[in-house]
Amino acid sequence: MDYLPLFFKLENKVALLVGGGQVALRKATLLVRAGARVTVVAHVVEPELAELVEQHGGQVIIGEYHSALLDDAYLVVAATDDSELNERVHYDSIARHLPVNVVDSPALCTFIFPAIVDRSPIVIGISSGGESPVLARLLRAKLETWIPQGYSRLGKLVGRFRSQVKSKFGSVEQRRIFWEKILQGQVAENVFAGRDAEAETLLETALENADPEHQVGEVYLVGGGPGDPELLTFKALRLMQQADIVFYDQLVSPEVVDLCRRDADRVFVGKRRDNHAVPQEGINELLVKYAKQGRRVLRLKGGDPFVFGRGGEELETLSQHNIPFQVVPGITAASACSTYAGIPLTHRDYAQSVKLVTGQLKNRSSDLNYAELIHPNQTIVFYMGLHTLPHLCEQLIAHGKPATTPAAIVSKGTRVDQQVLTGTLTTLPELQEQAKLPAPALIIVGEVVLLHEDLAWFGDDVLQNHGLVLPDANKP
Repeated sequence: MDYLPLFFKLENKVALLVGGGQVALRKATLLVRAGARVTVVAHVVEPELAELVEQHGGQVIIGEYHSALLDDAYLVVAATDDSELNERVHYDSIARHLPVNVVDSPALCTFIFPAIVDRSPIVIGISSGGESPVLARLLRAKLETWIPQGYSRLGKLVGRFRSQVKSKFGSVEQRRIFWEKILQGQVAENVFAGRDAEAETLLETALENADPEHQVGEVYLVGGGPGDPELLTFKALRLMQQADIVFYDQLVSPEVVDLCRRDADRVFVGKRRDNHAVPQEGINELLVKYAKQGRRVLRLKGGDPFVFGRGGEELETLSQHNIPFQVVPGITAASACSTYAGIPLTHRDYAQSVKLVTGQLKNRSSDLNYAELIHPNQTIVFYMGLHTLPHLCEQLIAHGKPATTPAAIVSKGTRVDQQVLTGTLTTLPELQEQAKLPAPALIIVGEVVLLHEDLAWFGDDVLQNHGLVLPDANKP
């Protein structure tokens, strides 16, 4: 992050603006909107700029810039086409530890003007760090269409009740829960519909009836998908942004975890083979414990929580303790990884059905119904089967699946470091021994794997083995 986003309180503060043209006018317009008293110094000042400054309690100085003008300044802006003058303003300001912006010269700026979405008191600043102001403006245009003007009135309504809410709720956590319910419920909807009086009445009633000591928490069981954060649902992202504490597992990518609310507590409860950071029973107890404290608890799982995610077990525990919960499905690994590997799970010419199977065998023994897995024209997807790959391939062949059946491993599917390895039931275990593709990985068995060569579209480093030789074997 090249710049730390900050908001200056400029009300009744002096902002020195060096320059008198159209660029200076644009900067002055922003400064006076923030309540600053602008002092403009230039040899020639646009009449519109002079009028704006004087109307808002500032002053116009016709003449040369000199460093004594910085004596009363709170911040400084240089908006001239004289590079030497701009540099002098920069160095003079630095010497006095004043924030300074030199228009179109990022190297001479200690702060920059972002593209602004103004829904005061809600203000959003978008910056490219001076690299692409046009891109920042385009993003602002998108946000302008997504954020209605009603947010301004909603923000002012909240401000009027802030002290009352603070008096009623003793902790930050209690106040946060109250406000998030208000801002995502009928109060907000009434404001957006222009019914401000009804919204205020609803807020008064909610505050009057609120019981700070008996606020009920909630658990969000959210599928985080296979790894690519762009595959999250809107609802998943919304709940991730409002949870107070997050329990996430090994299969959730760092990019997805980063989208959770910044100030939420984050607890890793991941499971690796033979190494569970927190046993499943312990996870269940943690969800109940923190929900009973009135917190919004996010249980973030890789893929879909109801597909080999043990989500049902967690919900059973919550239900036994009368904890309210929501479930958000995620794109399961079978669908996502096969798609990103260019391997359709079904195809009219190759497969008319799909079986999703766990490869994590109970007690390390075979407990799969292989008779159901060997049917032709069927795709088999093994979850968590990387460490039992030789056994799975051996048993499929032993139960009648042709040894030449195409098979693939998709490692870290949908992520930037995705890798795909293809072979047959006979060759894939040996190829994996050489390639050592890491978990999380999915195994796909079936004729549809043959389509990978033509349909692979994602990733620059794809391991393919159609000739039974790894392509990187010839690399130095």
